[in-house]
Amino acid sequence: MGSTKKKIKNYSSLVMFEHTIFALPFAYFSLFLASGGLPTFHNFFWITIAMIGARNGANSWNRVADYKIDKSNPRTKNREIPAGKVKKKEAVLLTIFCFILLLTAALNLDPLAIKLMPLAVIFICFYSYTKRFTWTCHLILGASVALAPLGTWIAVRGDLTAGAVMLASIHALWVAGFDIIYATQDYDFDRDNDINSIPAKFGIKKGLEIARGLHFLAVIIMFSLPYFFPVLALIYLSGVFLVTLLLIYEHQIVNPNDLSQVTIASYSINQIISPLLFLAGAADILI
Repeated sequence: MGSTKKKIKNYSSLVMFEHTIFALPFAYFSLFLASGGLPTFHNFFWITIAMIGARNGANSWNRVADYKIDKSNPRTKNREIPAGKVKKKEAVLLTIFCFILLLTAALNLDPLAIKLMPLAVIFICFYSYTKRFTWTCHLILGASVALAPLGTWIAVRGDLTAGAVMLASIHALWVAGFDIIYATQDYDFDRDNDINSIPAKFGIKKGLEIARGLHFLAVIIMFSLPYFFPVLALIYLSGVFLVTLLLIYEHQIVNPNDLSQVTIASYSINQIISPLLFLAGAADILI
């Protein structure tokens, strides 16, 4: 029993299950908007299954693709595959299982979802290799994660609107921004090992400025979202105001000369942002 619990814990750590908080609230936000109110249990259930499958499958594959890099990086050498806690073959099987979950969910949603699913899977797996050849890897990660609200909208409505694209853009810019902040801690390793990132390409100072710019654009679109969805009103805008304050604080606690708060800035604070935005939006939609 103890070994089973340990294995489950290792698998959960492998896919960073707790980081689901960065994507799932945006998927639910899109679900509520696409449904025009409280979604059906059918859609809520299958969107949740799709998110579990897509996100964990993508993260598991990312660990498979990066295990050699992780093994040589002092910061990541104790991750599950390099440390031998999870075998590479096990991670591949986990990836396959997760994408089967995604396929099952897609079959129970709009027919367009199943048609587009292969492209989505290819794209989210493709991200894992981008740091090998382009510093735009953060933007590609943002676009990959933003498939959550975009895919949710398509799976429920079977179409695509400007509003759905704007919501996905918020998600993409936000994720890309905090991923750049996170990448600053690997600046030396990335430059020494030809790993591409915005900090490695442009320097930590410029990288943080780019992250601020991306988050500024995300906030602008957040405030403009009621134009596309008039149901979003005072509660949502109050939530966006709080999100803006959190992002300002996030950028204040990290600077090129002091990266000690990078984990708090890139992860801890952002774990509040997506649920806050969803709950504020859902409140306006339902009240």
